[in-house]
Amino acid sequence: MSDSPTLAFSDVSVTDAGSIALLTQYFSDRESSFPAAQGEYRTTFPTPEHFLPPRGVFLLVSDHKGPAERAFVGCGGIRRLEDSPTGDVRFEIKHLWLQPQVRGRGWGRALLGELERRARAFGAGVVVLDTNASLTAAGALYAQSGYEPCAPYNDNPNATNWYRKRLG
Repeated sequence: MSDSPTLAFSDVSVTDAGSIALLTQYFSDRESSFPAAQGEYRTTFPTPEHFLPPRGVFLLVSDHKGPAERAFVGCGGIRRLEDSPTGDVRFEIKHLWLQPQVRGRGWGRALLGELERRARAFGAGVVVLDTNASLTAAGALYAQSGYEPCAPYNDNPNATNWYRKRLG
């Protein structure tokens, strides 16, 4: 058996204790690094029914080191939005976040890919997401993953950049 960790995804409710713990860490991380010139970061916990199949899903990222060892180190979800103006089924990626100690391993890209796969399985033709320009690594990940800038599709006060990707 290898000592190197492997990545796994668990479908959970956003009200699950693990979800709440990771979302709380995520919001705290964002609040502490939010650009002061943009005002105050606004925390909004996800609405549980938006992340239930087939309207969505919420995933926790596990760092599996062995059969008895599992640590949740990240999270992310998708939720269905109104169809796009062109009639495409549209899902939004939300709360994609990894704890600092596991960043740089490619797990953000793996989580993003898994969320896209799940959205496609629910019938999505397009995925969208929003982010803040201060999150340069996230912006680079989205650009490298085929996301293109788009017009704002929501009024998220924490967002400065909006992206979309057509799923093939």
